[in-house]
Amino acid sequence: MHKPGAAPPERFPAQDRFADGAQYIAGRLTRGGSGRTHRVVDPATGEDVLAYELAGAEDVDAAVAAAREAFPGWAGATPGERSDALHRLARVLAEQAEDLARAESLQCGKPLKLTREFDVPGTVDNAAFFAGAARGLQGQSAGEYSGDHTSYVRREPIGVVGAVAPWNYPLQMAAWKILPAIAAGNTIVLKPAELTPLTSLMFAQAATEAGIPDGVVNVVTGTGKAAGERLVGHPDVAMISFTGSTAVGRRVAEIAAGGVKRLHLELGGKAPFVVFDDADLEAAVHGAVAGALINTGQDCTAATRAYVQRPLYEAFVERTAALMETVRLGDPFAHGADLGPLISHAQRDRVAAFVDRARSHARVVTGGEAPQGALKHGAYYRPTLVADAAQDSEIVQAEIFGPVLVVLPFDHDDEGVRLANDTPYGLAASAWTRDVYRAGRATREIKAGCVWVNDHIPIVSEMPHGGHKSSGFGKDMSAYSFEEYTQIKHVMFDNTAVARKDWHRTIFGDRQP
Repeated sequence: MHKPGAAPPERFPAQDRFADGAQYIAGRLTRGGSGRTHRVVDPATGEDVLAYELAGAEDVDAAVAAAREAFPGWAGATPGERSDALHRLARVLAEQAEDLARAESLQCGKPLKLTREFDVPGTVDNAAFFAGAARGLQGQSAGEYSGDHTSYVRREPIGVVGAVAPWNYPLQMAAWKILPAIAAGNTIVLKPAELTPLTSLMFAQAATEAGIPDGVVNVVTGTGKAAGERLVGHPDVAMISFTGSTAVGRRVAEIAAGGVKRLHLELGGKAPFVVFDDADLEAAVHGAVAGALINTGQDCTAATRAYVQRPLYEAFVERTAALMETVRLGDPFAHGADLGPLISHAQRDRVAAFVDRARSHARVVTGGEAPQGALKHGAYYRPTLVADAAQDSEIVQAEIFGPVLVVLPFDHDDEGVRLANDTPYGLAASAWTRDVYRAGRATREIKAGCVWVNDHIPIVSEMPHGGHKSSGFGKDMSAYSFEEYTQIKHVMFDNTAVARKDWHRTIFGDRQP
């Protein structure tokens, strides 16, 4: 790996880890064989961090072969042995927390306080959770359900899992895929986004340091077309876990269908934020700003559509705009920065184009521009509030993936719930009210994989994350995720020879061989 514009050591102390390449196969780093080089860029400055050789088809094949070779031994390990290994991994990740936080901030543009307090601790907690879950790989208790036969159900690992992760939470998405897969006894090949491979590679290295056998965790860093499609379509990959846009998810499903593979899809979102007229207005305003701007809005569960009952509408718009204007944009490593840049200049321009197209029919209350001055070279965009857009407009219906919140009024509770459900997506939502009956109705009737009440964004390892409708299917985190990476087998014992003869006589009569 060559480094045409290496990041300063204080920003990226783990840089020397990648001197031998950016493909992690069978426990060691190697260089990609595609013949193409990709640069990791610091989105806060536009400067190169390092460059690496992208994976080609032969690298994917090598990683899958390593995972396939490691599978029998890892699947044959006891639940206790796998649990112990994951507990060691949690400890290694905790020991490397600062390096992981800095690498994540550098490649993504996240404020360091966010990666220190959220991304990395959440990853360590996921590892600890699945270390415990590894001991709970249970089927159904045995029983006699058919005369003299005893039946029970086994839960078994599936085989080699192919995983494709996005660029918005590269460390956490790697953890959400790798941990349940290997806890259940599978092996895995992960393809992170080519923009943000650093912490996925560091996670794989940590797995090796924790004593997890070579080949159990592999990482190939390449493009979606060359490496991703090869991985999804590989005949030796039994399951695909994908997180990304709904459009790409459809392509993944199409390729996976050719091999009739198990499929797990966590796709786009357009989360509604429904504020009823009895809500605590100040709490809702703070929740909306935090929920809309988390990770600079590059979060599938971010609050993107605020529906506010008309008595509170104008006050909500005014106070939300005022609070957004206090948010401090800055270098992710600078003290006091609340919000970093978007992942790239291309993503910033995409977000800006959504807002500019909305100006003809909606009101841009605050934001709607890139800052100048010291931040002009980064991919920054000011927190933006758009009001009075039409429900069927692009800015309400499409996933923007930036620091943009759209606010619309509603009159009656029925209308608020209907509008909340009026997009193709169903990943997350929130309802803001003091009335338990209103809250109960919202949680029942809003079609989403998660509905918060008087909050937006918090997640925990013990609870599932995943979508409804065009937001995909399958769950991350929790015991539900663990079960997704297993397959069920029914085992039936004939308890008596007489029973077997009677069963044969029923089918074939008294014929003898």
